[in-house]
Amino acid sequence: MSWVLIALLGVPLAGAAVLLVPSRADAAAGGRLLRTHALVVSGVTFALSLVPVAVFGGGDTTGGRFSTNLAWVPGLDLRFHLGVDGVSLPLVVLTTLLTFLCFVYLCWGRADGPGQLLRPKPEGGRPRALVFTLLILEVGMIGTFLALDLLLFFVFFEVVLIPMYFVIAIWGGRARRAAAIKFILYTLLGSVVLLLGLLFVWAQTGTLDMVALARAHGAGMSRSAQILAFVAVGAGLAVKTPMWPLHTWLPAAHTEAPTVGSVLLAGVLLKMGTYGFARIAIPILPEGAAVVAPWLGAFAVIGIIYGSLACLAQRDLKRMIAYSSIGHMGFVLLGFATLTPVGVNAALFGNIAHGLITALLFFVVGAIKERYGTADIPALGGGMLSRLPRLASLLTFACVASLGLPGLAGFWGEMLALLGAFEPATGLPRPLYLVFMAIGGIGTVLTAAYFLVMLSRVTHGRPTVTVHAPLLASVGGPGEGTGAKAVVGEAAEDIRAGGGGSTTGRGDVTAGEGGSTAGEGDVTTGGEGSTAGGGDGGPLAAPANAGAGRMRDVTGYELAAWVPLVVLIVLLGLWPKVLLSITDPVVQSLLGAP
Repeated sequence: MSWVLIALLGVPLAGAAVLLVPSRADAAAGGRLLRTHALVVSGVTFALSLVPVAVFGGGDTTGGRFSTNLAWVPGLDLRFHLGVDGVSLPLVVLTTLLTFLCFVYLCWGRADGPGQLLRPKPEGGRPRALVFTLLILEVGMIGTFLALDLLLFFVFFEVVLIPMYFVIAIWGGRARRAAAIKFILYTLLGSVVLLLGLLFVWAQTGTLDMVALARAHGAGMSRSAQILAFVAVGAGLAVKTPMWPLHTWLPAAHTEAPTVGSVLLAGVLLKMGTYGFARIAIPILPEGAAVVAPWLGAFAVIGIIYGSLACLAQRDLKRMIAYSSIGHMGFVLLGFATLTPVGVNAALFGNIAHGLITALLFFVVGAIKERYGTADIPALGGGMLSRLPRLASLLTFACVASLGLPGLAGFWGEMLALLGAFEPATGLPRPLYLVFMAIGGIGTVLTAAYFLVMLSRVTHGRPTVTVHAPLLASVGGPGEGTGAKAVVGEAAEDIRAGGGGSTTGRGDVTAGEGGSTAGEGDVTTGGEGSTAGGGDGGPLAAPANAGAGRMRDVTGYELAAWVPLVVLIVLLGLWPKVLLSITDPVVQSLLGAP
């Protein structure tokens, strides 16, 4: 069955390669072939990732039942070694699922007019290039979780950086280039340190085989060598996680990335860093991990508090969710820092829970920005439950899942991480870890605070604040206005937009130089003015509210992309054993537990 691992990499890679060939037939078909191609390739890849799930045995240890081990560079004893086990399998499935759902979100439904190929209009256009880039990104993400050779792991770890850079730099918001450059500089610098650490391990042990190194549990390396290697490897992984204070690239990248870029960045790319701790740093360098673990725990709880306090100060929804990720990944790092089966299982569970919940959050916030034309919390004006009850309900669900409500997936990772800190591994200072546990508990309270404050300002109350609204209704004529605004609810301000500076009464909007005016409660926008803030501004297929005269609630293609995440969040919250039974046997083996 090792062909499955090759196919998991080969299908998206072949799908991307096909897009390098120009297709006039696709242009003639209005982009239908491109959308079908993206859905089929990502759907087949997701189906392939379920094959190991169907036959996976709970007793499998490092490397798992599926393994491919081929000569890669014989002269250097480098091998193309792939495998899947209880640590990597959930992340592989998460990667293929989120990629497939991103294409569902982009491609579902019909196109209206020539060149309208993907639903939320990519600011940079080039839909064919966007699909190509996302498929290459999927190859790198899957390869990172499958690799069982240190150098092969590093190659895949780096492959994801270039496509994600282009996703942000080409299809992101107004400050996309600065955010993309910051992302690539931080992650490349972290990768240099990571590579030095991996090469140091190779020099000390004479092998790059992650399975053999994990089974040796540091044999052949002195304590000081393990400490040095752990610091180098851990620092490189911490940048991608990201761990405070190496997190500063994350808020800008999330804020400027398009919706699908934010989903994959938060849902998968951050997990590559934490996966490296579980796969490489802790099992291969156990003595180094024991020395550095208290410092890792300290940085983790600082990140929890820092991320939560930063969220309380944010005005932008996407930026707030980005900072919340720093806090949630702090709980993951705290679980690893305990060096216990309970803590490491908590970290692996938190990885999956955060990937599902934050992906849903970014999907929903992207839909809000598409409708309102902004993600600025004061500008949204409140009262979303009365205007868009289904969308507001989904936002509420995702927020309460993220704050760790019992019965939903977010609860178990955080609770088990705190439980692991209550009883850390032998040799670690328990009083210090009790302090970590108390600080982490304060972080859960702050997490609930910032989410509830945000919900009270966005979903409740009466919609009385003026909001930027380029997509509240059907797309108008050739107007060039970019300042369209709408008065929500009972507000009675005049709105001026476009070059003509036309003025309308309550609830009306005039947009574009042509001065087109919409009736009460309606909005008409035109031309370039239909995008505000970049990223996910306007539709390339039928807009979510085209022809409706007012904002439409959740659409069919949005439900198709979001419902699977809702189901999995509830399933893992009510039945955590379904995931813990997969991860625990491998965690016991990696930690050398009897």
